[in-house]
Amino acid sequence: MSEVYYLFLSGPITGISYGDSIDWRKYVAEKMKCHPEIKVISPMRGKDYLKKEKSVKASYEDIPLSSGKGITRRDRFDTKRADAVIINLFGAAKVSIGTMIEVGWSDDGVKPIILVMEKEGNIHDHPILRDAAGFIVDNLDDAIELAKKILLPGV
Repeated sequence: MSEVYYLFLSGPITGISYGDSIDWRKYVAEKMKCHPEIKVISPMRGKDYLKKEKSVKASYEDIPLSSGKGITRRDRFDTKRADAVIINLFGAAKVSIGTMIEVGWSDDGVKPIILVMEKEGNIHDHPILRDAAGFIVDNLDDAIELAKKILLPGV
């Protein structure tokens, strides 16, 4: 049996639609299908109950998986078990506090961080973020290719 590599997909969720929060994650998952040894992990998995949301709230305290504690525990677990992380901040309209915390967890775990962000003008742009990210690209396709080259063995 071949090795399995986990790729966590981090990025803004609060304040955007359910669709916007999962579309890019589905795109990455689709592109990784030809490499079954790479398993993508989305913080939106199992949250179909949010499908109608036009602006996802920071938390839904009456839903265990979407409560503050639920989000924190699972997202921290996911970043800690991931072998690499794609942080997609491209086009972000406001600062994503949760995503920045996930950057910290990932960096603390010495995970390769692939940051997707505009070359300039992104609201998140900061020297600490740039330093934590081992790789910075301005599109998802480049991030996907980097993830493959980081995670997959070869010569």
